[in-house]
Amino acid sequence: MEKQLILSTLPKTWIFDLDGTILKHNGYKIDGEDTLLPGVKEYFETIPQEDKVVIFTSRTEEYRESTLKFLEKHSIRYDGILFHMPMGERIVVNDRKPSGLDMAVAMNIDRDCFALPQIIREK
Repeated sequence: MEKQLILSTLPKTWIFDLDGTILKHNGYKIDGEDTLLPGVKEYFETIPQEDKVVIFTSRTEEYRESTLKFLEKHSIRYDGILFHMPMGERIVVNDRKPSGLDMAVAMNIDRDCFALPQIIREK
């Protein structure tokens, strides 16, 4: 059975790491070019347009232009991208609404294996 991510109907902010999550980890160094992981493009197409997408990467500024061109070429939409982020954990801290809705969701996936759950929006 495919995993499902049940979310409220509120607009979301999606935060993605780049290497090993969206793109092959260090493919730009190992292979001389980036490789989009299977399923990424299709999954991004399921993210509603009213949602925001932010990408984090440890890549340095020297890779900014080539990275942005690659994402554009493959129609990977994002609203912001931050380069030169630390290589350690990404910690998301948010509040809980009085209704009980947790305002932060975190998922870890295996490196170079884009396998996120199906998005289900509550009605």
